[in-house]
Amino acid sequence: MNNKTYHSPFNIAVLAAGLGFFIDAFDLFLFNVYRIPSLKELGLTGTELTRVGEWLLSVQMLGMMVGGILSGVIADKKGRVTVMFGSILLYSVSNLANGFVNDVTTYAIIRFFAGVGLAGELGAGITLVGESMSIKQRGYGTILVATLGALGAITAGLSGAFLPWREAFIVAGVAGFLLLFVRVKSMESSLFESVKQKSASKGSLILLLSDKKRMAKYLACIAMGVPIWYSVGLLITLSPELAELHNISGLKLSVCFILFQCGIASGDLSSGLISQWLKSRKWVIFGFMMLGVLATVFHFSRIFHGYDLSVTSFIMGLGCGYLSVFVTTTAEHFGTNLRVTVTATVTNFMRGAVTLLIPFHQWIEKQFDWSLSTGLAVTGMFVWTLAIISVVSLPETYGKSMDYLEE
Repeated sequence: MNNKTYHSPFNIAVLAAGLGFFIDAFDLFLFNVYRIPSLKELGLTGTELTRVGEWLLSVQMLGMMVGGILSGVIADKKGRVTVMFGSILLYSVSNLANGFVNDVTTYAIIRFFAGVGLAGELGAGITLVGESMSIKQRGYGTILVATLGALGAITAGLSGAFLPWREAFIVAGVAGFLLLFVRVKSMESSLFESVKQKSASKGSLILLLSDKKRMAKYLACIAMGVPIWYSVGLLITLSPELAELHNISGLKLSVCFILFQCGIASGDLSSGLISQWLKSRKWVIFGFMMLGVLATVFHFSRIFHGYDLSVTSFIMGLGCGYLSVFVTTTAEHFGTNLRVTVTATVTNFMRGAVTLLIPFHQWIEKQFDWSLSTGLAVTGMFVWTLAIISVVSLPETYGKSMDYLEE
């Protein structure tokens, strides 16, 4: 049992969670980076690269949504560290297997199980950090975790320049197994240990959804995060298709992706620090969302005029760099007996929203005979509007004690 409350962000809980999120993000974005070369090697060409690529991304995100539910419930019933061990084993094995696929069906099955495994990292890690640190300092811990995650995504983008796709997945699997050595020293949070013996319902989806106010808060938390994955999962991932449609020459997906993730890393660090200085989560998220909206509008203006997208990819990432504050406030909004159930499902449902956004933008494009870029622009209007309404509706959580239960 870990009875220690950390007052410095440089501790074993932050190290275990941060390295886990680094590998989580590295693996998660490998498919975005290697979508085209991997599918070409499997014999796909032309529009199949987009259609099958979006389908595989949807399958992976479906796995993350399933994994989010499973990992959240297990973590609130059995412990945060239990899920952190189990998740890394599953996605490490999946990554190793991914390096040897030879057909799309096997590719899809493996990405599903990789998604299930990846789902447990961020929610359990952020909760462990938040529950293990003092009220005033926990924001700094989550800054480091989120920033390490962004660096993992950048590393995935850089790997596209010097690693073949099969080797990249194998490296991700090996890195996951190496992380287990760090996890051996991870200790459970004292908050969870104190709740474990109590009779309160733990990890209950019925408890989470039975109260209208609690459910509304939960849905608002999911909506706050969706623009991040709309931006990277659709706008950045489909950059090659958008460039071809609008005759943008010289575009490289790896460059757009790396610049976007550099923006995310810069945003996570700056938004977290600003949140600590201003003693506010809510209004810092709102401010970065406004930057994200302006950056997205600027990005589309350059798409429609056939201009280079490098700079706007970075600015979009910066506007989406409220992840560290977003995951912190999500954990603060809910009691210890539901905390990982919420954080795991929120972070994975907002990622998994891509599985709904893909058919949505495809449907409106077909319904109104719109181009890919117009359909994505309309989808973005919907996503950002809902996110802004959600953050405004939620209460401030800075300085809130996490030692309470949902009843």
